[in-house]
Amino acid sequence: MTDMDATDFAVVVYREDDRWEAEVLPVALTEDLAGLIHALRQQPSLGGTIGLVSVGDDFFVAIRLLGDEEMVFLSDVTASVDWPLAQQVLEYLDIPIPEDEELDQVLPVGDMSIFSDLGLDEMELGAISGDLELYPDEMLLSVASRIGFAPAFERALDAVV
Repeated sequence: MTDMDATDFAVVVYREDDRWEAEVLPVALTEDLAGLIHALRQQPSLGGTIGLVSVGDDFFVAIRLLGDEEMVFLSDVTASVDWPLAQQVLEYLDIPIPEDEELDQVLPVGDMSIFSDLGLDEMELGAISGDLELYPDEMLLSVASRIGFAPAFERALDAVV
């Protein structure tokens, strides 16, 4: 495992008996959007399932499954130039990979309202993903804190370290 791989992780988050639970998924899913969505579908949950992926020091992906609905969010469109998972997210969203002149700005893409019903609106999600002082894992912890599953998320991350 290289140093770059050491920061990659995928976590599934779901509600069980009115409590948030989180479990680490295989690191291979940090490079496979279809596999990630399939793994999230395997987790039964009445309130839907959330997948959170951190890749390198560059970006994160959030996926939320509610019944048949799939919501996907990518924190930085420019990551698609270097990372397979980000490229797959853009393909899934039917968004072209940015040209060189478009790579000077960190912009999120996808379903900005992915967590709105859980108390994290589009503006907050955009602010978190645009904070260049934070690493992707710190951004995801901020998301987890605002939604209310930070303790479960941190326990899952402890298994990664």
